[in-house]
Amino acid sequence: MKAKRRPLSPFMIGPYYKPQLTSLMSIAHRASGVFLSLVAAPLLLWWIIAVSSGPEAYRALSGFFSGWFGRLLLAASLLGLFYHLFNGIRHLVWDTGRALEIRDAYRAGFLVLAATALATVGMLGVLLWA
Repeated sequence: MKAKRRPLSPFMIGPYYKPQLTSLMSIAHRASGVFLSLVAAPLLLWWIIAVSSGPEAYRALSGFFSGWFGRLLLAASLLGLFYHLFNGIRHLVWDTGRALEIRDAYRAGFLVLAATALATVGMLGVLLWA
């Protein structure tokens, strides 16, 4: 008896399945949400506590964020925040039934990536070098 050829599952990345922009951006959206919850939100909480605790606590916080690791965390938090924001707006547009064609979905995806890059670089410029 001849064996049946079964269809391959889409999780098989490599020669069987080519990741698409929309699937990669969906994964990145989830990852940015987790990062914002586990890293950026505690940093924001630390900032609020430092501001309300007085000059000594705020000076310690400022010292941390003026170092390379603090700046890296700030940049990553801004990147995650802007990506999650703009990609969420793209999903809201999809919820209205618009931009669902492949061409429009890719156009919106590239627009999200460009807006994320511009907003992140612009905000870092304001926060770190202004």
